[in-house]
Amino acid sequence: MRSVPTYASGMTAGDRPPAPAAFERAVASMRPTQVRPEIELEDIPAPQRLAPYSAAVGASVYRDDDELAVGRLILLFDPSGQRGWEGRFRLVAYVRADMEPEITEDPLLGPVAWSWLTESLDAHGAAYAAAGGTVTRAVSEGFGNKAEDPMATELELRASWSPLREDLSGHVAAWCDLMCLAAGIPPLPPDVATLPPRRREDPEPFRT
Repeated sequence: MRSVPTYASGMTAGDRPPAPAAFERAVASMRPTQVRPEIELEDIPAPQRLAPYSAAVGASVYRDDDELAVGRLILLFDPSGQRGWEGRFRLVAYVRADMEPEITEDPLLGPVAWSWLTESLDAHGAAYAAAGGTVTRAVSEGFGNKAEDPMATELELRASWSPLREDLSGHVAAWCDLMCLAAGIPPLPPDVATLPPRRREDPEPFRT
């Protein structure tokens, strides 16, 4: 995986000042040296209007050649902090995964999906505060010349939280586990080796 793209809002590349050291250290910790084999990482541009500094990574979860889930993780940094952050950093995560209709109909899906995030953060020792988010079940049904397409059901989880340390490696690992759980792939046992991250050759740009 190449270096994570970073941005300072409201400035062009020519007049942008050097990023604060704390932000650079946090960004460096988002570049994992090992990931589980089902995950493929990609570089994506970060949104520029949410904070003075931002960085982002994207990922897909595969089983063989089937893409089961996609997601992105955005790091926001404001040296002055922002209301509700409880600090200078904020992580924003998005995960979308295909699911069987009977699973999306389960009334407990929302609490269970949220617990995938919080339990993954706890399992990786990723200390955090002020977590919040939503779990959405989406149903797509075709009409007209799409009437023969099968009905598709998806889970979408959007969340944000404030990391309490600059080292974000545990948060990235928890986000990867969250995507795998949403894709129906259980977490790896602690003694199972992971692999160097794969990177897409031609990643699609992330549009805000």
